Amino acid sequence: MLRDELRALWNSPRAPDAPARVARDRLLVAAGLIATALEASLRADVPWRPVSALVTAGLCLTVLWRRSRPLAMVVLAFGGGILLTLVDRAARHPQPIGLYAGMIVLVLVYALARWGSGRDIVLGSAVILASFALSVISQPVGDIVGSLSFLAIPGALGAVVRLWSTSRRRELETMRSRERESFARELHDTVAHHVSAIVVRAQAGRVLAGADPASAAETLAGVEEEGVRTLEAMRAMVKALRDDDAGAELTPLPGIADLRRLSGRLPIDLGVDGVVDGLPPAVDAAVYRIVQESVTNASRHAVGATGVEVRVSAAPGTIRITVRDDGAASAARPCGYGLTGLRERATLLGGSLRAGPCDGRGWLVEAELPLEGIVGRAPSRADR
Repeated sequence: MLRDELRALWNSPRAPDAPARVARDRLLVAAGLIATALEASLRADVPWRPVSALVTAGLCLTVLWRRSRPLAMVVLAFGGGILLTLVDRAARHPQPIGLYAGMIVLVLVYALARWGSGRDIVLGSAVILASFALSVISQPVGDIVGSLSFLAIPGALGAVVRLWSTSRRRELETMRSRERESFARELHDTVAHHVSAIVVRAQAGRVLAGADPASAAETLAGVEEEGVRTLEAMRAMVKALRDDDAGAELTPLPGIADLRRLSGRLPIDLGVDGVVDGLPPAVDAAVYRIVQESVTNASRHAVGATGVEVRVSAAPGTIRITVRDDGAASAARPCGYGLTGLRERATLLGGSLRAGPCDGRGWLVEAELPLEGIVGRAPSRADR
């Protein structure tokens, strides 16, 4: 298990979307250089003053590449610290080479954990620990623990910010995926219904063109009407996709009151029982979409059917939808994205949907949607 975790860490990629350089980087470098100049000129116990000032100024410049080259900057800063420590030990300086302003390297520790790949983090941490171990040799244990904690805080903070950013990015990706699925359902439920009606009426128009031109013209008018509705639905969806605030401007969601306007190849026998006024908008729209898709499927696939029976009944806390056709019985009627989308829609509202052949003839779609717990819920952009 530990080996797998280490392998996963080693192979993890760099954090995405790292900005190359921002305005605060230059401010940070400027502040570091000013602090270096002041310390180098005012402190009296600085060993090798010009060297200490140049080394610290170089450390300040490394922060400019801390996101794009986190490992290289850590190796440059802390590897240079190892060399300076060895020089100090050889020269027996009472004070280490460098200035207190060199603590700016803590920003590199943060950047390594925040932006580096797993390989960068492992190798960079090894260099940091080696530099730390060499610098604290012969120091009291309490000082070692305190110094290590001080050094670890930026790395821990970088790791926490990285985990939070990763979690947030995954959450946004999940939301985008769900919204894409929602628009796919809406596209299928709305446009596919109108296109199916266009195809059916166009076929009827071809049959009537020679025998009854007047009826053919009336059929073509119906085709035009369905085409206009399809175009309006497509424009509304495109507007919702392009404009984050388009939800308030979209046309009202269709609901139970719009069921009587449904049309198709087969006559529709619609019955509504109970009080269906004032339903939650999401449920009202779901009822319409379930009936619409079921009627469309019956028009397409019900062989020998003469009509579709639709029943919507409202009871306390529940609303039930039943759609039945009288076509030839079949256990393998096509089940594409439409029924899948309807099941998903019902499940999101806490309900259920079943579809299958009737005992005698025809195909039956039954759905049950709860009303409790979602009353007053405003339709989200995904519902649209």
